[in-house]
Amino acid sequence: MRSYVPKPDDITREWRVLDASEHVLGRLATEAARLLRGKHRADFTPHLDTGDFVVVINADKLKVTGDKMNDKLYYRHSGRPGSLRVESLEERMVKYPERVIRDAVWGMLPKNRLGRKLLRKLKVYRGADHPHEAQQPKIHSW
Repeated sequence: MRSYVPKPDDITREWRVLDASEHVLGRLATEAARLLRGKHRADFTPHLDTGDFVVVINADKLKVTGDKMNDKLYYRHSGRPGSLRVESLEERMVKYPERVIRDAVWGMLPKNRLGRKLLRKLKVYRGADHPHEAQQPKIHSW
């Protein structure tokens, strides 16, 4: 028996909206990564992009458990001596709440061309408004 591999014309992508104000960071990122990869679909293929577009709203109202707001740290280093930059989750949520969700989802995607292609289908917005109403996104509840 031969395996079914969907053709590019067979793949239909939907737009899904996830509300970050109702969920915890890790749970939200897991669901977003699952939708981006297409693991919720019957025609899921690991080496193809069969997933949906994901719009995350209310990124500034994201929840975390425990004392992660102070304890979780993000590191950046340019490679130059003395250029290590460290910021806590609390500091990053004030400046860039979109990046917190984007980085969490990126950690759950493959680290290759496919993963970068999937990450481009993730749209994260600070508030409840987003410019994707023309795509008629569905509110995703899980």
